[in-house]
Amino acid sequence: MTATLHVCRYCDGLIADPDDAVAVAHELGMSDPGWTVWAHREHAHLVEPDPDGVRILARVLVARALHRRTGEHSP
Repeated sequence: MTATLHVCRYCDGLIADPDDAVAVAHELGMSDPGWTVWAHREHAHLVEPDPDGVRILARVLVARALHRRTGEHSP
């Protein structure tokens, strides 16, 4: 059986040792279930969230806060 190789999200290096691979996130796909994001054990704490996702979430939260502050009711 062949071992699955992973690429570190932080350094883009190949993770050759399976014991050194740490799952740090799961990214959803548009037409499939998505994939697991991996990092070297020593880099796992350095991996940051996807900046696009954080930006989109921030815009949604600001819009909700402004919507509630104006007293409008959602349908």
